[in-house]
Amino acid sequence: MNPQKLDLFPQNKLSVTLMRLAHQLIEDYHEFENTVIIGLQPRGVFLSRRMMDILNYLLPDTYIPYGELDVTFFRDDFRRRESPLQANLTRIDFLLEGKKVILIDDVLYTGRTIRAAMDAMLAYGRPHSVSLLVLVDRKHKRELPIEATYAGITVDTIQSEKVLVELVESGGQDKVYLLKS
Repeated sequence: MNPQKLDLFPQNKLSVTLMRLAHQLIEDYHEFENTVIIGLQPRGVFLSRRMMDILNYLLPDTYIPYGELDVTFFRDDFRRRESPLQANLTRIDFLLEGKKVILIDDVLYTGRTIRAAMDAMLAYGRPHSVSLLVLVDRKHKRELPIEATYAGITVDTIQSEKVLVELVESGGQDKVYLLKS
């Protein structure tokens, strides 16, 4: 049985949503002084790069430090898998000590990836604050008390449903689906 696909961002809604998220960041962080953006490997990196492109377009004279963080070995479930996990590359060439960090990931579901990211970030210093931007917030089934500061869309889901994010940067075609079985 093929799963039913519900398009969460039909008719150019994705680009409008990303622009809205960028404007929300600008409203809250103004000149991004003492602020860094970190994309979470693997899929949050594609979204974070897109957000950086939009912010660089809107604020051409503002430098925002950008990094990419792999949380593979900080996850509490990495030893429970049948096959060994492949780590992705972490690229952070600055300290996070005292910085305002904006974490970016594609989907917030259980909260475990974000918890792992917060643990992994401590290797780079203790941030002043951490905000979370996600494209899709799966409202139900949170296992940890973590919430998005900025969300493109919030959807009610059940455990058997999946969210599939395909962005041009990842070889997709800018589609975000809720897969219902």
